[in-house]
Amino acid sequence: MKCSGITLAGTACKGIPIDDSGYCFQHHPDHAEERRRSGSKGGKRGGRGRPRVELSGIKAQLQGLADSVLDGSLERGDAAVVSQILNVLLRAITVELQVKEREDVIERLEALEEQQPTKNGRLNTWGA
Repeated sequence: MKCSGITLAGTACKGIPIDDSGYCFQHHPDHAEERRRSGSKGGKRGGRGRPRVELSGIKAQLQGLADSVLDGSLERGDAAVVSQILNVLLRAITVELQVKEREDVIERLEALEEQQPTKNGRLNTWGA
C-alpha cells in the first residue's frame, strides 16, 4: 500500500502510510504542525548527523596518516603537522556542538517560560 499524497512534483507519493490513514508522515494532516516546527528549525541548525559525518572523515584521515607513517610513505613530521590541524578541527566541532546544545536549551526554556502563568494567573505572552 502506498501513500495517497501527491508530491510537490505532482507525482504520487511512494511513502508507506501510517496508522491505516492512507498517508505517510509527510502527507498526514495530523502531523502538519510537527512538520512545520521541524522545518522551521532546519535552516537554523546544522543537524545532528553532520558532526558524525565530519568525525568519521577525520577518523579516517587520522587512520590513513598512521598507516602512511607506518608503511614509510609519509614523513613523521608531515604527519604530526596534519594531526595537529585535525585536532584543531576536532576542537572546533566540539565547540560548535556545545553552542548548538546551549541554543537548544535556551529555546526550550523560553518556550516553557511562555507557558508559565504570571502572578495574575494569565499566561505569559512575551514571545507572542
